[in-house]
Parts: sequence; structure tokens; C-alpha cells
Amino acid sequence: MSARLPSRQQPRAWPSRRHRDHASKRDAIVLAAARAFSRRGFHQTSLDDIARELGISKPTVYYYVENKEQLLFECFRAGLAVIEEGLKKAESSSVSGRERLALVIRHYVRAVASDFGWCMTRAEDQDLGPELGGHIRQLKAGIDRGLRALIEAGIKDGSITCTDPKMAAFAMAGACNWIAHWYRENQPLTVEELADRFLAFFADGLRTDPSR
Repeated sequence: MSARLPSRQQPRAWPSRRHRDHASKRDAIVLAAARAFSRRGFHQTSLDDIARELGISKPTVYYYVENKEQLLFECFRAGLAVIEEGLKKAESSSVSGRERLALVIRHYVRAVASDFGWCMTRAEDQDLGPELGGHIRQLKAGIDRGLRALIEAGIKDGSITCTDPKMAAFAMAGACNWIAHWYRENQPLTVEELADRFLAFFADGLRTDPSR
């Protein structure tokens, strides 16, 4: 049985004096921003709101990030990094293309069901300036290429039956992205169970029982 993973990261307060390192404090601000953007929306959330949730001052927030745009960028990047991790693991694996694709889809579901899911799928790239927005689009394009490559590898090794890898990748990513619109912590399914359901559907689709 799979370990039950939390649908969201555990609440993170402002690190104590024992944890003064810059990275942990910056991570706490990014996570607080992701949660605030999810609740209020990007444009309705201010840096004052984020500082208030952490019990710190607005100047302290500015010490770790330049502005709200950078916070949104970091939220995008944190979620996409989970999917990229799955792609890296798949690239170094020797199992079939189908199994490697399943590994990446599991990472994809975890990312979208995380605190960063809203930013990844419901915030707009246009809310970022040309440089940061372009970087996010490049990351997304890399993930799309990775999905297509795995589908093509599965077709080649016979583990996947598909005639259009591009459309298959679009369909899988679109289905996973929509999780952010409806998945909540009180869902009866864990993130791993949710990934199992999605993978089963991707594998069998609407196929009827052959014994019938």
C-alpha cells in the first residue's frame, strides 16, 4: 500500500531563531504567498497580507523578494520543479516508456494538488513581466516536450498504443491541471490515490469490458 501523502504542505510559520538561514525564511514567504494567492487571487493579495500572515513586517518581505511579481514567479517555479524532478527520474530509469510516463504523471498530480497548484494553473503568465513570464513558458514547454518524448518512447517499445503523442500529452496535462480547480484537503482521496485513478483512466479510457 502507498504511503498516504498530505494533499498540502504542513503549515509553515516564520522560522524561529534556531532556523535563521536565508533559504528557509524565503521559502516560508513563498509558501505563504501561494496560499494567499489561492484564497484571494493574485491581484487582490498585497505584500502586507503576506507579511501579516507570517507575523513579520513588510520591509522584511522586501529583504527576501523584490516584489509581488517575483513571489508569483517563485510559486510557479516551485510547483513546476516537482514535475521536472519526475522527468529527471524518468530519464535515468530503464523501465518502459509507459512506466516512466506514469512516474511523471504522479509527480504532476502531486504538484498540482500542492499549495502551488493554484499559481501553476490559475494564475496568468501575463501577470509576470516579459523576462519572468518567458522563463515560465520555457519551463512549461520543456515539460510538454518531456511528456511527448515519454509517450513516443512508449510507442517505440510497444508499451503505449497512441497515434498522436502531441494530443495525448495535451490531454494528460490538461486533465492534471484541472485538479487545481476542484481538489481540496477534505477530499476523500489522498494525492496518491488520485494519481492512481487518473493513471487508470489514462490507461483504459472509456473502453468497455472485453468480456461483455
